[in-house]
Amino acid sequence: MREKVDILIYNALIVTMNSEKRVIDRGYIAIRDGVIIDVGVGDGVNKYSSEVVINGKKSVVIPGLQCAHTHFYGLLLTGSPWFEKIEPPTDFQQNLQRIWWALDVLLSYDEAYVSALMGSILFAHSGVTNFFDNISSPNTIDGVLDYIERGVSEIGIRGFISFEATQRRSDEEGFRGLLENERFIKKNNSDESKLVKGAFYVHASFTVKNELLVRAKELSDKYNALLAIHVEEGLVDVYHNIEHYGVRPVERLYKLGFLGPRTHLVHLVHTTNEELELVKKTCSHVAHNPMSNMLNAVGVAKVPEMLKMNINVGLGNDGYIFDHFENMRATYLLHKVWRRDPRVLTPIQVFEMATINVAKMFHQDMILGSIEPGKKADIVIIRPKSPNTPINSKTIYAHLINTFSSRDVDTVIVNGKFVLREGKLVNIDEEKSIEYVHRVVEKLWDRLISKGLPQIDFIKS
Repeated sequence: MREKVDILIYNALIVTMNSEKRVIDRGYIAIRDGVIIDVGVGDGVNKYSSEVVINGKKSVVIPGLQCAHTHFYGLLLTGSPWFEKIEPPTDFQQNLQRIWWALDVLLSYDEAYVSALMGSILFAHSGVTNFFDNISSPNTIDGVLDYIERGVSEIGIRGFISFEATQRRSDEEGFRGLLENERFIKKNNSDESKLVKGAFYVHASFTVKNELLVRAKELSDKYNALLAIHVEEGLVDVYHNIEHYGVRPVERLYKLGFLGPRTHLVHLVHTTNEELELVKKTCSHVAHNPMSNMLNAVGVAKVPEMLKMNINVGLGNDGYIFDHFENMRATYLLHKVWRRDPRVLTPIQVFEMATINVAKMFHQDMILGSIEPGKKADIVIIRPKSPNTPINSKTIYAHLINTFSSRDVDTVIVNGKFVLREGKLVNIDEEKSIEYVHRVVEKLWDRLISKGLPQIDFIKS
């Protein structure tokens, strides 16, 4: 007698991403109660019965992709006519002052919600089932994470959300940001039914003082919560720390006890080898955002060295491009051209950075990041439209990095439930949702154009 399951996928090429990086040319996956109960060779139909049976012929099944770092609210500026009204920034610091800090002071709760809704729509279509987002909205702090949670939950994916604590305007504002994170963590993190969890986020070491960094780490320890910070994205971060503290950013964080296994260092573009040793020593993680780094012209992180040192590196988008296949491809290519060495990074290394490595960053690698019995059923089915060469266990990693895109994502399952099926979102009316997003964004653009450019200074010490 066949065992009953909720979903049976069979006849598929399965990229497990388990410890052996096993690829099954023709196999099955059985799912029950949101958990993968079996993965095997063959069709599985003689072993399992299900009302939901998916024929995976000519399909590739992968673990849900994961984004190590994003800003949903970054989507609000795509194509904005406001850019025509401002003096084009010439460096990273001007990018912050003229664009992002002009935007964040205007953000409302509704804009936080639509940014999360739109970002989650794009993630679902890209096969991203898990992420780490943070928002900066200094005039909309208290309760804002509930609005982001609402947008994510309507789509049905999982993730971590946080408020970006900063003291660039006042000391008190930074601690209010930590309190919003703490409130949300207390509300969600111990609830097993919640797919959206909270985390602590500090903007960057050049916009916060030591007291805030210490307090953020204390709260992270108290709640066993993730802790993240932008580090050495631009040289302004390095210069500020040397001028005010006599050490480089990673050295300062190390001396304060901020680094550790729950700590995410985002970007780490301008780090030294000595600082990387501190990252390794403390088992901290790195979120790499290659396309954003290119857009902001800040430089290229030492990812190949990090990997050789066994530093865990996960792939993010920093709120720029939400097609994770594009981010994987950019990672694969950028470091080759930067080093002028085509041997730098392999497809499987890059794919690890978008799956199991991020699960390790999130301390969820025991339940996510690979297709194995006992893990949560976060699964993506890809149906390549027109593969130019055969797809099999020997070629699949090259195809994942070089030829696939979000257009090939057919089905997304999160926690054993369909989020995307045959290319269509299951839980919302996508067309109506996007129409609403656009209405909100157009009003924001009008406010941006009318308000002009704010005058913002960095903190003095």
